[in-house]
Amino acid sequence: MSKICEICSKKPVAGRTITRRGLAKKKGGVGQKITGINRRRFLPNLQTVRAVVKGVPMRIRVCVKCIKAGKVVKQA
Repeated sequence: MSKICEICSKKPVAGRTITRRGLAKKKGGVGQKITGINRRRFLPNLQTVRAVVKGVPMRIRVCVKCIKAGKVVKQA
């Protein structure tokens, strides 16, 4: 099952985590050095919701931002 919001098409985006060592200059050190860079993914906060789509109740995967904004009509 794909990690895409069915309302706004929000999907995972790529990023990095940067590992550093050393003490920052403003704290009295000689500065921080980068010791490693790892790739990571930022995933959308998807929830499975029973919603009314085109008059038919069905389960859809929707991000929480769309649920809070009221873009999803929940089944009564």
